[in-house]
Amino acid sequence: MAARAWTPAPTLKLTMSSIASDSQTISSALPGWGSLPPDYAIPEKAPSLAGAEEYCRRLARSHYENFSIASWFLPERVRQDFFNVYAYCRISDDLGDEIGDANASLRLLDQWEAELDACYAGNPRHPVFVALAETVRKCEIPKQTFVDLLTAFRQDQRVSRYSTFEEVLGYCRYSANPVGHLVLYVCGYRDAERQALSDFTCTALQLANFWQDVSPDYANGRIYLPLEDLRRFRVTEDDIAAQRNTSAFCDMMHFEVERARDWFRRGLPLIEQVDRDLAIDIELFSRGGQEILNAIEDQGYNVLGRRPSISKSRKLALVAGVAWRKLRRKRA
Repeated sequence: MAARAWTPAPTLKLTMSSIASDSQTISSALPGWGSLPPDYAIPEKAPSLAGAEEYCRRLARSHYENFSIASWFLPERVRQDFFNVYAYCRISDDLGDEIGDANASLRLLDQWEAELDACYAGNPRHPVFVALAETVRKCEIPKQTFVDLLTAFRQDQRVSRYSTFEEVLGYCRYSANPVGHLVLYVCGYRDAERQALSDFTCTALQLANFWQDVSPDYANGRIYLPLEDLRRFRVTEDDIAAQRNTSAFCDMMHFEVERARDWFRRGLPLIEQVDRDLAIDIELFSRGGQEILNAIEDQGYNVLGRRPSISKSRKLALVAGVAWRKLRRKRA
């Protein structure tokens, strides 16, 4: 449920011309779009709804293993809406993270937000927004939820350090929590209480991703560990740069892992406050995030230069366990 937790996107094999049979010419030369997969370009004419929905399905299924697994547990009535929301989040994330030029990313994010405006005005051209417009209409999703994600991706172009944990939480408010709100809207939940519980889980997932990716993030010029914690544990940026897993660094990571676990615990009551199908997905993502924290602990908190990961066998065990619990609930 956390935007940055999704993996970078390879080039889609699906071409815009193949999904927009009723389109005329496709503009792939808009300023700044050349460094992205050509399939991301905004066409000069919108595709059909059927073509747009197929685009979102294939984007979701080809880009994110865990999302594809989670989609097995979704009821058919909301599956396309999840694909549409995911496609928006996926491309938004890539516009912020896959360009390598902050100014170019900001330009692209502005163009993307203009398409979001067009979606709500009823005249989008990009297939993601053609499909998303139907989801927005059905689920009555406020535009600000989508805008908040773009705020985070713009922030990544301007901010590379966070002084306090509160500042990190402020970033998570835009980078992670809107994803949970979108999921709840799609499933028919609009109340503040469930959104608050979702925020705990989404923030925890984002924190788990940060603690897993300290070295990759540093290679991209960013440190999400609060600088106040580096000072408290006497860890320096030079330690991170040199990938020195000192005892002080490992003590700090132990502290951060336990803090993330606490946020997961705070979000767990949401599982009991939603319908069975959504509860399965929330449980799967929550357990997956906690397994990342377990992987960090299992390697002694030595995350620098060695990214902790969940083994395939463990992933299969998680999915099997969740599937079994769903089956038992259906029989009950």
